[in-house]
Amino acid sequence: MESLLLDRRARPDWLLVDAIPAGDGWPLRRFRAEPEGAARGSILFQTGRADFFEKYIEAIAHWRGRGWSIEGFDWRGQGGSGRLHDDPRIGHTVSYDVHVADLAHYNAAWRERSPGPHILIGHSMGGHLILRMLAEKGAVTDAAVLLSPMLGLNMGPLPESFARVIARVACGIGLSGRAVWSEPGLGSGHRQRNLTRSIERFEDELYWRSRNEMLDLGPPSWGWIRESLESIALLKRPGMLERIAVPLLLLYAEADGLVQSQATRAAAKRLPNARVLGRLDAAHELLREADPVRCWAEREIDSFVETLR
Repeated sequence: MESLLLDRRARPDWLLVDAIPAGDGWPLRRFRAEPEGAARGSILFQTGRADFFEKYIEAIAHWRGRGWSIEGFDWRGQGGSGRLHDDPRIGHTVSYDVHVADLAHYNAAWRERSPGPHILIGHSMGGHLILRMLAEKGAVTDAAVLLSPMLGLNMGPLPESFARVIARVACGIGLSGRAVWSEPGLGSGHRQRNLTRSIERFEDELYWRSRNEMLDLGPPSWGWIRESLESIALLKRPGMLERIAVPLLLLYAEADGLVQSQATRAAAKRLPNARVLGRLDAAHELLREADPVRCWAEREIDSFVETLR
């Protein structure tokens, strides 16, 4: 497999990067990878909060090797798509509606120019926004894969409903742009344990962040927390998830420290055409985990998309 020989700290020649305008003209940094051999279909891959696609070169190479055309973009407010805050280290958003609109606009154009079947794959916040788009925009796709989808936030001892009230109050008194916490450092053991049990892949992320400041996003703002919790509450409304009829695969980590695994299981019960699988030996970033988990996730995705041919 190419991924076994791949340098995860270098952008391959076949990974093309440029900018494409959102519906309102905001420049989004895009990546594209053409398949090896004849195309079997197209994947639109979207990452999570504070993510960037260089972290997923290994997964992109895997799908490319299996004949898929792959592309995606950095979310507005992070990576190479600019910031929504004067402090480039703070992850901020003013409304998830903007991100849903960016995704819907991109998805429509992507479907027009790329061969089917069309598969949406989203990690964490990316999975959340895919569900929002499918539920609200009537967007068309042949199937979707959600990896550790952000359908509930782990807020420590606080119930999510109480955390939502706190976030509203914090923003109401003018703290919307304030960072929620002071980051202990990118290389902290706590952060690594939440993201992946693969020390090597965690260090890959630190490498990319240290060499490109536009990839180095820090803690979220109170505004991001508020908008995330409001968007999660929106998806929990009766009838939202129930209207999504496309085939869905949900993969999650049972002991995820960042998003609620029970929220993923609960959502799967409301989705008419969903399959859900969890792992006990995994952290949040399934595609960047130690090989047993990463290969499991790739196999499950490969098997799922095979049924669409």
